[in-house]
Amino acid sequence: MMLGWLRRRSRVSLQPPLLAADWDGRRLLLRAQPGTQSLALDLDGAWFATADCDAEGRAGFDFEFAPNGRLGIAAQPRLGRAGALLSSAALQLMPGHAGHRAAAAPSAAPRRSVGGAQPMPFGTDAAAPAVTIVVPVYNAAALVERCLVSILAHTTGKARLIVIDDASDDPAIAPLLARVARLPGVQVLRNEHNCGFTSSANRGIEAAGDADVVLLNADTEVGPNWLQGLRRAACSDPLVATVTAVSDNAGAFSVPELEQANGWPQAWRFIDAARALWQEAGLAYPQLPTGNGFCMYIRRSVIAAIGALDAAAFPQGYGEENDFCQRAARHGLRHLIAGNVYVRHERSASFGSERRAALGRAGMAVLRQRWPDYERDVGRQLHSFARRVLDWRVRRAFAQVSAPRPRLLWVGAGAPDWPDAEVWNLVANGSENELLRAGEVVAACTWQAHDPEPSYRALWDWLQVFAIERLLVAREGDSAVEILCRLLDLPIVTVAQPFASTAAAALAGTDRDLRCFGELP
Repeated sequence: MMLGWLRRRSRVSLQPPLLAADWDGRRLLLRAQPGTQSLALDLDGAWFATADCDAEGRAGFDFEFAPNGRLGIAAQPRLGRAGALLSSAALQLMPGHAGHRAAAAPSAAPRRSVGGAQPMPFGTDAAAPAVTIVVPVYNAAALVERCLVSILAHTTGKARLIVIDDASDDPAIAPLLARVARLPGVQVLRNEHNCGFTSSANRGIEAAGDADVVLLNADTEVGPNWLQGLRRAACSDPLVATVTAVSDNAGAFSVPELEQANGWPQAWRFIDAARALWQEAGLAYPQLPTGNGFCMYIRRSVIAAIGALDAAAFPQGYGEENDFCQRAARHGLRHLIAGNVYVRHERSASFGSERRAALGRAGMAVLRQRWPDYERDVGRQLHSFARRVLDWRVRRAFAQVSAPRPRLLWVGAGAPDWPDAEVWNLVANGSENELLRAGEVVAACTWQAHDPEPSYRALWDWLQVFAIERLLVAREGDSAVEILCRLLDLPIVTVAQPFASTAAAALAGTDRDLRCFGELP
């Protein structure tokens, strides 16, 4: 009797024009009535992709990994992105296992697997490379101040900041930069004459010495963990040349909708949106033939090998980073998108949209001449599986009702219970090391005293995949967890006991001490 009920429960009725749905463990093949132009697929309640149908009405969706990082995913066919549902229930797809059944409601718990993640190789010292943030400035004082304040507030670890004033005629720029110049670790340079964005960026790259460089537009705003995210992506593979953040408004790097100005939930602050991507976008790192200089990490070894930006061909920008990246690609190097680093971008603040469009057309003309395959390569990679997964994860993250809270890790018993943070707990349970969130086991591994490295490797990946922001300790020492956190450039915070009533109160002073540059006077 029970078996018959389960069978009835597992059946899914398909609605016209959809005739069949077949899952082989890696590919979902939908077959509709001939003449159907396209079919769309929602995953766990959010639109994922649309595929054109062939002459026989077939549309296929390939899965390189589980987008939600779980063992199963609920797939709902539709007639177009916002069209009619084509099945009575979502199809439960199990990667690696053929066949499907009716799906249960999607889980709201943290994902349990890496979901295509590319964490740094075990033991990599992400904190070791010296990094210099280079911000070319021309007018738009209010946006420049917002950018610099966000850098000061959210940059931890080892870094310098170089600001280049490209002969701004906005009277508010000089006093603002004079205040910034008084901070430790900050250098302000001024061009005697307006040289253009590319020459200003090159001046900053040269002044950075042997350090890696982050090029950052002055009309951006960065959020929590931004530099750690870029550093880790850059250290994920020795062939990485550049890493670019994602944005609300940065063309091909806009999420979740390409080439559009995107928003985030109305009740959220920007830092809430940035934290949501830090936690939910994952570490799959889509690849493109280029980066984007609105927020682009460049390894110094690449600059040493191919030179800096071409200021002669692209004096005002708009193509200089594309050309640089194509030169790097000729050396077999790669350009990644750090989907977990979200940067607000105003665009056209210095030039206006019309001049920006003209500069873009001029830059593209040079790129087409130098790199005739560039546009084809961009088109081929822009809609890769990893990129579609990234956009889908952002849609899911922004569909959350509540703004995310920072994830903090406590080792052992006696973890604080704070309403404004997720305090995760690493505990020993017999021979198992367990990672808990709100008392639920999210991940576990077996500890073996004679061979502890597998457990350390598991913890190494957990710290990255589950987006831990701080390690909390009663007193700082040299435990294995602390050593791994230092390598990951993950701040370690000593919190006094008895604990304060909120995370904000407990971490206020220590978080200020972690900042690279102090606060704007």
